[in-house]
Amino acid sequence: MTLKWCVRATEIGQDREVQAPIRVAYTFEQCWHRVPGGTASSAIRAAVALGDIPGVELVGVAGTHRHPPEPSFMPPIPIQALPFRRPLLYETWLRFGWPQVERATGPVDVLHCTGLIPAPSKAPLVATLHDVAWRHRPDHFTRHGVRIFERSLVEIRRRAEIVLCPSTVTMLDAERAGINTERLRLIPWGVESKPVTPADVEAVRAKYSLPQEFLLFVGTVEPRKNLRRLVDAMAVSNCALPLVVAGSQGWGDTGVSATSSVHFIGFVADSELPALYSSAAAFCYPSEREGFGMPVLEAMSYGTPVVTSLGTSTEEVAGGAAVLVDPFDVEDIARGIDEVLSRRQELSIWGLRQAARRQWSETARLTVAAYREVIG
Repeated sequence: MTLKWCVRATEIGQDREVQAPIRVAYTFEQCWHRVPGGTASSAIRAAVALGDIPGVELVGVAGTHRHPPEPSFMPPIPIQALPFRRPLLYETWLRFGWPQVERATGPVDVLHCTGLIPAPSKAPLVATLHDVAWRHRPDHFTRHGVRIFERSLVEIRRRAEIVLCPSTVTMLDAERAGINTERLRLIPWGVESKPVTPADVEAVRAKYSLPQEFLLFVGTVEPRKNLRRLVDAMAVSNCALPLVVAGSQGWGDTGVSATSSVHFIGFVADSELPALYSSAAAFCYPSEREGFGMPVLEAMSYGTPVVTSLGTSTEEVAGGAAVLVDPFDVEDIARGIDEVLSRRQELSIWGLRQAARRQWSETARLTVAAYREVIG
């Protein structure tokens, strides 16, 4: 397979014509999902960066909702509402190709579907494919969910002129799923760290009754995140620190319950995550499979040393700045926990350098290049 990077938008020189403005319908429906996760947060952060590029107008689009989403998943631009609510909205999109986004947005040059379900439109489609995790472990999803995902993948194969993938792992999965390689573009996500004060750290410690030192996991609490093996690995490692699990409950039973050494603190807002990452002795993310693995990059951006999975996208995201383990081997995860704690200072420096290389502004530039490619 030949990986095709989306070409960086050329620097505008004195002898170059200013390009025409682009009007983009940009979907945010996943922000209202029960567990919005990385598909929503990545769309939000990319939209903020896209807003800084002259000549690009994003028009937010979603279904009809009675209430706004959680503050952490609030779209950064106004939303034009289509007349249906989920799940009817998704069903009419997939079954009837209706309603088209133009009903809410008016004419647009490009439709960018940032979630898996592609909306109908007269405009050329750019689709973000986050992962195809359901194909690797369908038992980690509901039967209905797998059917919807497969129907959506058929539509992406049929309609998308360009498919954006955040990692080479997702690109390879997309090719195996039948999407022509020529339509795939590798556009990694970025990260943006925020200042953290001692007062911020103390406030988060008090709110969640955090131990003095702890290991941290951040993400949706579901089987593919591999918490069961992580907890088993802690028991056979030399580490006596407790594990703090931050995240909403997803689908499926992880087989892990709260104990004196495992603290579940639930969903943590974006405003509190910087202090939480900064407080941890190490970040543990031995997920079985990811499309990108945003929490790995977030932890690194706050200088928190990381142990994560070998052979999946998180290895790519870590860029040699984390301890890598076999996510299916409890003994190897235990080895990784001991190693990450013994190399904290070194890995903290490496992680900060790796995170500094990943900027949302770069993600936005590459995305705009894809928009311009489909409109010619």
